[in-house]
Amino acid sequence: MEYILDFEKPIRELEARIAETRRLAEQTGLDISSSLAPLEARLEQLKQDIYRNLTPWQRVQLARHPARPYALDYIHAITEDFVELHGDRCGGDDKAIVGGVGKIGPYGVILIGQQKGRDTRTRQYRNFGMPNPEGYRKARRLMKLAEKLHKPVISFIDTPGAHPGTHAEEFGQAESIARNLYEMAQLQVPILVFIVGEGASGGALGIGVGDKIYMLENTWYSVISPESCASILWRSWEYKEKAAEALHLSAQDNLKLGTIDEIIPEPLGGAHQNPTVVYKAVREKILQDLPPLLALSGEELVQRRLEKYSRMGRWVEKASAV
Repeated sequence: MEYILDFEKPIRELEARIAETRRLAEQTGLDISSSLAPLEARLEQLKQDIYRNLTPWQRVQLARHPARPYALDYIHAITEDFVELHGDRCGGDDKAIVGGVGKIGPYGVILIGQQKGRDTRTRQYRNFGMPNPEGYRKARRLMKLAEKLHKPVISFIDTPGAHPGTHAEEFGQAESIARNLYEMAQLQVPILVFIVGEGASGGALGIGVGDKIYMLENTWYSVISPESCASILWRSWEYKEKAAEALHLSAQDNLKLGTIDEIIPEPLGGAHQNPTVVYKAVREKILQDLPPLLALSGEELVQRRLEKYSRMGRWVEKASAV
């Protein structure tokens, strides 16, 4: 069954009307080109009006669309000879984080991503894309392997947040994420980060420190989800749309704030409408931006990365009243 968002219903209704008109024409043999052309023009205009003027909350909804490509879709589409690696070497293999070795054009790379599922069984298997500490340890192991082999790291972010359960807290969720931030800041190989869906809080940052940060057009990246923000500030999820706007979580907002480097356009209606176009854009961006970074020494990469994150944020210093 097709998944339809509320704001997409006028589009689907008009598409159904066009399909029914065509069906009747086939049955009767009538020439309907004169009546069909205005409907198709109206449909195209409606799509432009809706998808080019999305609210922050509508972008959140698109980022969560179950038909969107997930991390493994990108990895298999843009790499040759990908081999997945498992386990954190401490006793667990978190299925919410995937990773391994592969080749993109002439470059051998280490790829890491947060993976969701598409049905009840796989969503449970992937823990809804919410990693546990062992997932972040797995990612860290792969990053250190990349450094040892002098290979760049490609990271794909798509998570509603790190897993908040008792297991995660008992086994050191906060420490595991913090350690990843520390290690990624010092990693002496290039790191390219792509936000391909949801980018929530520390769950995203745990594999999100990089030399270049990209967001797909209809994704979101924020310290907290709109629902959780609304529940804290207004004690109700009913204010999630207001929270989404206040959080400045869209790709456009993050670019203005300087928390990302570039926005990758999506096909009209979202990445799931034409995944091949998005895969191509991501691959081309990697092939374009890796060579200048590979030309830098490990020390230069670390220094530039530290300077990049030190510039983030805005503040005002006030003169002392004394």
